[in-house]
Amino acid sequence: MRLLLLSTPVGPIGSGIGGGVELTLRTIADGLVRRGHRITVVAPRGSRLPGHDLVQVDGELHVPSQTLDRSAPLVVPTNSVLVNMWNQIIELARRGDHDVVLNFAYDELPFARSTDCPIPVAHLVSMGSLSEAMDTAVRNAVSADARCVAMHSRAQAATFGVETSERVTIVASGIEVDAYDFIANPDHDIALVARISREKGIDDAFAVSALSGRRLLVFGVMEDEQAWRQARERHPTADVVHVGFLPTFELQRRLGRCAALIMVHQWVEAFGNVAIEALACGVPVITYDRGGPAEIVRHGITGFVVPVDQPAAVATALDAIATIDRCRCRDEVQERFSADAFAERIERWLGALVK
Repeated sequence: MRLLLLSTPVGPIGSGIGGGVELTLRTIADGLVRRGHRITVVAPRGSRLPGHDLVQVDGELHVPSQTLDRSAPLVVPTNSVLVNMWNQIIELARRGDHDVVLNFAYDELPFARSTDCPIPVAHLVSMGSLSEAMDTAVRNAVSADARCVAMHSRAQAATFGVETSERVTIVASGIEVDAYDFIANPDHDIALVARISREKGIDDAFAVSALSGRRLLVFGVMEDEQAWRQARERHPTADVVHVGFLPTFELQRRLGRCAALIMVHQWVEAFGNVAIEALACGVPVITYDRGGPAEIVRHGITGFVVPVDQPAAVATALDAIATIDRCRCRDEVQERFSADAFAERIERWLGALVK
């Protein structure tokens, strides 16, 4: 197949602003190329994606949907980078050199304007239900042709309603396991890998550090400085260090030395790529029983799934973290979430659209 990939409009690939979408796009692109497919990626100016045909587009970045109120319209800025990227997609599609578009943008525009494209447009939805506008866009796409919509987890799909959940394709996710070094003997530190924001549970993360007495290393873009300051004020005994956003090679090196990854998200995570990244390093995961991470972690085997919004339950689970076999964590990712397995699922999904 010859594929056009439409990247997220919230930030350049490689900036970290797009969160797990950036890793997902890169993994899919690498995996499909290995399987003999041809990839062209259309992304905001400043993107970095070595080894791939990358078309960089100028324009104003979009505000991430998770920062908006549920009823707020999805605003299209003047000189929108998404509008410009979409126009580039249409131009490339009309040349007849591509078979299908794979959309990574969590925005109604590619959904609403899919019929403008002369080739099929598939949508890999990156988040759960966050806005009325996107709910409508997703449901309309499912009603028109459910084969064109895929999601990462059943928990994510369920946020859009029963009909959507039953009809969309679930592709999970995957990573290049060999890019992550296994570390058998960890330090005492724990980790949070996430944008610094309220929905990622930064306050609960500080609480876990204070309750457990462990230093918490936070890897991610500082998106909400006020949330960080308020969390520190509420939990003065917490030992928390903001490491910042790191490229995969450096992240896995630092993350792999941690005793555990905690996931204390306040929203429904669509999947949770950071969970499989941690497991690939041998790092057990403790997650709230909410969203995709709860479908990844096998309780008592690769980590612990604890009641939502209870930092004390996370701290208690940390007391038993040494009972988790770190080798088993690594094996689990190799078996269920390798990049090749993920690419095969994507290939099967998209292949059905171009026959």
